[in-house]
Amino acid sequence: MKKIVLNSFLLFITLQTFAQLPQIKVSENGRFLITEDGKPFFWTADTAWELFHRLNREEADQYLETRAAQGFNVIQAVALAEIDGLQTPNAYGEKPLLTINPMKTNPEYFKHVDYIIQKAESLGIYIALLPTWGDKVFKDKWGEGPEIFNEETAFKYGNWIGLHYRPNNNIIWVLGGDRNPRERTTDVAVWRSMANGIREGLGIFRKGIFTFHPQPSTGGGSSTWFHNDDWLSFNMHQTGHCPEKPTYKNISYDYNLKPVKPTLDGEPLYEDHPNCFNAKKLGYSVPQDIRKMMYWSVFAGAAGQTYGCHDIWQMYDNSRKPINGPLRPWTEALKLPMANQMKHLKNLMLSRPYLDRIPDQGMIEGNQADDADYVIATRDDAGTYAFVYFPTGKNSIINTSGLKAQQLSITWYDPRTGATFAIGNLQNFGSFNAVPPSAGAGNDWVLVIDDASKKYGRPGNPAY
Repeated sequence: MKKIVLNSFLLFITLQTFAQLPQIKVSENGRFLITEDGKPFFWTADTAWELFHRLNREEADQYLETRAAQGFNVIQAVALAEIDGLQTPNAYGEKPLLTINPMKTNPEYFKHVDYIIQKAESLGIYIALLPTWGDKVFKDKWGEGPEIFNEETAFKYGNWIGLHYRPNNNIIWVLGGDRNPRERTTDVAVWRSMANGIREGLGIFRKGIFTFHPQPSTGGGSSTWFHNDDWLSFNMHQTGHCPEKPTYKNISYDYNLKPVKPTLDGEPLYEDHPNCFNAKKLGYSVPQDIRKMMYWSVFAGAAGQTYGCHDIWQMYDNSRKPINGPLRPWTEALKLPMANQMKHLKNLMLSRPYLDRIPDQGMIEGNQADDADYVIATRDDAGTYAFVYFPTGKNSIINTSGLKAQQLSITWYDPRTGATFAIGNLQNFGSFNAVPPSAGAGNDWVLVIDDASKKYGRPGNPAY
């Protein structure tokens, strides 16, 4: 027994020696994600479901290097992919399984997955790894399957993939894959079994961090089935691909649950996506609608935000069958506007004390829920700063009674560019009328209200 324990300990020390990125965990107050050394981690993810399945190494390098330069720190990707992931080989002619049996994994396929995960780590990027897309549990109308998982095979495959990626610090485990567990089935048990298998594979020295990627729903996402499960570290929503979704409601639902867990939107309206899957009648998504839903979610209390692009999740190019009308090859889509604007959200949130941040809609007077103009506020619990998001630049009365400062420093922050416009100091009389620099569709602004005595740096500069 002593020999086994010693060997396990030496293995753990070896893994830690070669790990480059700190592991991610949940903050002490249960609201946010942090690195193991205690630094805030604001989830800024891109959706690349077909990354392992469709790109070769040179293409994967191009993709990851571009995303790293744009400020992304998480990439969401799938081992057993969505688009006929079991039967159609990867760029090197390899399928993930040697037979249609989740325990007959193909080492050559996973060498390619390993390469991409290691490349991501070298660039400071975490992989939100889905062990499988949900169609391998049940096909539904989206997905090829085949259905290969039950409780037993889910546990065994989870155990294998957990052990395989035990050395990697930059793995965040995501179960589900666009599937909500069906009633009167074993679906919930299958996902729990896979989670338990992964945890056993990770071993006693690596707890791992887990969530569940659902289909769109009102109210709870992953919390509907798994909130009280000890393996579920944080909740995830899919708010889907229609504009004007009041995403703050989804986040608020989870925010108020007990026990407290972080929550975020893991699949919002994608850039270049047909609105509500109906391009002919409703056109394609535009950056202003995407920004609105992202800032709504984060200011409602989300621990970060995922971005997606319709051309990129499927890694579309002209040689492939298009799914739901992509507009351009993935290589051209890499530098679409919202991909370059995501960093402005992350930088803003990390430019002020982060880990005691709370939503505070009491700061907004006369707000109308479900309105396209819905103004939303967040601040620190100590009352030293507040951020107020104006999606259409409509002026509002801001209640500052929850802020402790006598003198308020006022700045406008442009979520399109990260530019700031300092207004100056204002006596805190308890409220004031905020008039954004411009108004109308696409003219969204963040009002930054600071305790002037704190002398915080420029909003959007993470080194506050």
